[in-house]
Amino acid sequence: MDPRTPCLIGIAQRTIREQPGPEPLDLWEQVGRAAADDGRLPVDLLDSIQLVYTDSWQYDSPVDRLAERLGATPRHRAYSKVSGTAPQLLIGAAATRIAAGELDSALVAGAEALATRRAYRLAGERVPWSHPADPKPPYGWERPPHPSELAHGLFLPVHTYAIMETARRAALGLTVEEEMRDRGRMMAPMTEVAAANPYAWRRTARTPEELVEGNRFVGWPYTRNTVAVMEVDQAAAVVLASTRLADRLGVPAEQRVYLRGWAYAEDTWEVAARPELGSSEGIARAAEAAFRRAGLGLGDMDALDLYSCFAIALRQACDAIGLDPLDRRGLTVTGGLPYAGGPASDYVLHSTATMAGLLRAQSGHGLVTGVGMHLTKHTYAVWSSESGGRLGGAAPV
Repeated sequence: MDPRTPCLIGIAQRTIREQPGPEPLDLWEQVGRAAADDGRLPVDLLDSIQLVYTDSWQYDSPVDRLAERLGATPRHRAYSKVSGTAPQLLIGAAATRIAAGELDSALVAGAEALATRRAYRLAGERVPWSHPADPKPPYGWERPPHPSELAHGLFLPVHTYAIMETARRAALGLTVEEEMRDRGRMMAPMTEVAAANPYAWRRTARTPEELVEGNRFVGWPYTRNTVAVMEVDQAAAVVLASTRLADRLGVPAEQRVYLRGWAYAEDTWEVAARPELGSSEGIARAAEAAFRRAGLGLGDMDALDLYSCFAIALRQACDAIGLDPLDRRGLTVTGGLPYAGGPASDYVLHSTATMAGLLRAQSGHGLVTGVGMHLTKHTYAVWSSESGGRLGGAAPV
């Protein structure tokens, strides 16, 4: 094997259930140290620290503050924009740099403390966190909403995803009742996964009927129990290293997980300008490229985690890759964003860490996906307990 081959060697997750809890910087440090320890990597050997944008607090220099906390002096530092695809984009960039010989190791971390922010707000207290940015920078959009979407109040995901859900239902000729029934059947198994996940925010198994009946609508046709829960206190981190460094550190072969192939694609940014609202060409392109680069197919996957902020994200993915929503492998390894937790842009770090843990325990292959903005941006990543002798890199497709 090429000594530059990147592998994931360290993982960590945290869920804080008592509020008020730690601030994001504290959580970054906790999971960063834990992931480095898991990978047998002294933090002073970190070549790169990369952070997923946090909605919870605007720090003056987030990556530098974490490096100071860790006592690390990485030569490469990055802080992402807002997007559910950000974790995989950071992971992929780190893996590419490692494969090119530019880095030997990288930490990718993310944290949200939105449940704690809510607790302070309800108590009428000021958030007492450290190192605030002054002046406060603009929100971390990669692109702001289109003026026409702002003018019509169609810039919140709960609105745009609901419109896309309704468009798909109409295209298939389903009644409202049929759509809700199918949604409950698709998502109830996810609650069972969450119930068994010690890091999940909502650890209660639900019936299909409980998910779509008897709880309030947050954006018709979506009920509260079928959309991402964002007010969580959660953090996750992964550490990647070259095979050369992993060998030097004595990381066991069974602890290494490989990024076999991944891809990123986009749909039309403006929702109103899309030729079809109920389906996604971007998902199909990203999935095809990721599987091709990995030298594997959907049938080779032993576990799946499809991004699940809203049901339409799951359905468009299933439609695009030819997956039965009731597939025996399930749609998630964590429980998904509505049940495991939807920590803003950071969820894919949790799904990646969980997938890596599964592949350590039982060799095989797993698919982890991400979604950004209004079903606009898509990442598909194939992870494996075997290197396959290659890094299936990525480029826009």
